[in-house]
Amino acid sequence: MFKKILFIIASEGFQPIEYGDAKKVLEAAGHQVVAVSDMAGKAIAKDGSAVEVDLIVSELNARRDLSPALSSAEEREHNYDGLFFIGGPGALEHLDNEDSYKLLREWQKTGKPYGAICISPRILAKAGVLQNKKATGWDSDGELARIFADNGVEYVRQPVVVDGNVVTGNGPSAAREWGEKIISN
Repeated sequence: MFKKILFIIASEGFQPIEYGDAKKVLEAAGHQVVAVSDMAGKAIAKDGSAVEVDLIVSELNARRDLSPALSSAEEREHNYDGLFFIGGPGALEHLDNEDSYKLLREWQKTGKPYGAICISPRILAKAGVLQNKKATGWDSDGELARIFADNGVEYVRQPVVVDGNVVTGNGPSAAREWGEKIISN
């Protein structure tokens, strides 16, 4: 079944391997990836490559766009099947904010799959959408266990962790597997 998956990327400094490898896996399975960022235009990856932004986080209307029961064909066109945050050095600077938290909290109510990779599971934890869940993420700074514990998340040191409808990955080397788990969720 064809699915439309939202990939949330920082307008500057997103991780291109996590975005690109996971996107290739999803598209090879027949799914569409929609690029969402904190600013319109082009998002610039940490390696200088660019991705055209389809939607902006602050303008994504969770109640209309994310609702599973939409009435018209036009509204169904905006019905998404998954929401996933991509990591990279710009993720915390550009996406660790109330706009993202609100989007995540509204999304969690839909019961549809969501998650993050690399440093971005920290954003989900702070939004409160990983409480009582097992998750993984980037931890080269040694802070992830504390951040997860402070937010009621069980840290599992594995490349990819699936807990119910939540899929988390620990970084670029896990991007393909993370994409595969998104498909199977």
